[in-house]
Amino acid sequence: MEKRKMRKMKLLGVGLLVCTAAAFAMALQTDAHSTRFVRNSAEAEEPAEVAIGERLFLETRFAQYYFAHSDGNPNAEPLPGGGDPVMATLSTPTGTIPGPFAGMTMNCRQCHLVDEASTTKGGGFRTYADFAARSPLPAREDGLTVTPRNSPTMLNLVLNGGPDELYHFDGEFPSLEALVKGTFTGRNFGWLPSENATAIHHIALIIRGDDGQGELAQEFGGSYAQVLAGKSTDPNLVLPPEYRIDVTTATDEEILDALAKLVAAYGDSLLFARNSRGEFTASPYDVFLKKNHLPRKPLPSESPLEYSRRLRRTLERLEHPRFVTPADGKFELSDQKFVFGSTELAGLKVFLAEPADSLPEVSAVTQGGTGNCLACHAAPNFTDFKLHNTGVNQKEYDAVHGEGAFSHLSIPTLAERNTNYDAYLPATPTHPSAQGPFRRPPDATQPTFTDLGAWNSYLNPDFGVDPRKIELAMGLGIVPTRLKSQALSQAIGRFKTPGLRDLGDSAPYFHDGNTTNLEDIVRFYKEFSGKARRGEVRNADPQLRRIVLGNDDLKVLTAFLKSLKEDYN
Repeated sequence: MEKRKMRKMKLLGVGLLVCTAAAFAMALQTDAHSTRFVRNSAEAEEPAEVAIGERLFLETRFAQYYFAHSDGNPNAEPLPGGGDPVMATLSTPTGTIPGPFAGMTMNCRQCHLVDEASTTKGGGFRTYADFAARSPLPAREDGLTVTPRNSPTMLNLVLNGGPDELYHFDGEFPSLEALVKGTFTGRNFGWLPSENATAIHHIALIIRGDDGQGELAQEFGGSYAQVLAGKSTDPNLVLPPEYRIDVTTATDEEILDALAKLVAAYGDSLLFARNSRGEFTASPYDVFLKKNHLPRKPLPSESPLEYSRRLRRTLERLEHPRFVTPADGKFELSDQKFVFGSTELAGLKVFLAEPADSLPEVSAVTQGGTGNCLACHAAPNFTDFKLHNTGVNQKEYDAVHGEGAFSHLSIPTLAERNTNYDAYLPATPTHPSAQGPFRRPPDATQPTFTDLGAWNSYLNPDFGVDPRKIELAMGLGIVPTRLKSQALSQAIGRFKTPGLRDLGDSAPYFHDGNTTNLEDIVRFYKEFSGKARRGEVRNADPQLRRIVLGNDDLKVLTAFLKSLKEDYN
């Protein structure tokens, strides 16, 4: 009998939700016939909305495949004809491995795993990501087989607030609730854009018709109608009034809104470990800061960038650092050593180093040692959640079509794009036949296929994202109407900055998933920062040119990135 854990995190007494392997776990036991979700007593202390949000995150009946094969029965588990074939396996960089939800249909966890594949050969632990460069999609007549981009970790989503809050690599969604609704009713769950109304109605029918006999229902408080009305059979799972809804009288759209709010509450609960003061605690890097009495988070008046610069100045004055050794901790979920020594410290200093001027001098370029990483990955979150173009899409396109090909690719202006939505932008319920060539992986037979990132979202009327949010996330400020077309060209190739914590459990990397090795990431920035200084990166982020790395920097930066690992389970 294989055991897996579905975890939830809560730091007792302070309301911060964090991951603690020993205290908060959910075991998922599987055999050839059933899947059992077992909640332990510690999990009863988590907020009810978080627990029910996870139940919805695990729910496998919202998918189009279930709709097409259940004969209208909302409780047909297992399906008479078996599950969606795409669920049978997980894709990894080295092949496929058995899928934890084989025999079922698509759910959120399929692409945002934790330890479902931890004991599977070729698998391992995940930080709410999968193993694929681009995640497999349920088969439909549109012929799409994978998602446009890699599945990123979901941890620390709650820290992505403010006026430029955006989700997905291109900023397609303005809120976590919008992302949930788009996922439940979108292509990830097998629904075609023309089936949006059908998807919403089907999801509502599952909620209304759930008989409370399924294993999720048994472990999460009864039928959806009971739970969502605040009448759970488990007193620890009685929803607060603001999350309740009477599904017998609510419209389909109101039900979907309620589900999205609950899953968003669950998503906001997923954080790397922190203490009651909001300081990160679990990685060797965090322990190094603590051992040396270094500042561990921004002051109330500081931005993350200002804090990172203060940390750099403090490190410059640190004469006798106390390094982290295995005596200070141990990783239980991997064989990586729990260390932060002189090599990691050298990498941290390179990571925080900035050139004195907007462009480094020739002598500085020769010497290296300037990561300028804090420009986009400021501590302690190690992401600014903003949109930057570092040349990743250009590298992928040129690898298919030849060096320099992306620089000569014809990209429509705003006027051209708006004139013919179907020809240029991604398919939506309003434009179900749209081709979306600029949101696709490069293809040797399709020279227009590439992924332009935020170019697809900015000023796209179907996505419904306030253009000012994307403008702020691009660092442009609020763009006047007369300059919108110019701003669109500056959106080319921009993708949201991922976080750097626990990278070892979220490979492959970048939005295209084409890099599996941390040193290769550093090598990429060494190469493309040089290209940017030579003017060879189309629409390069200005900060890219300020990165100056030498060969000696590769090892130390890689060691520092590894020191951001922690046991997330």
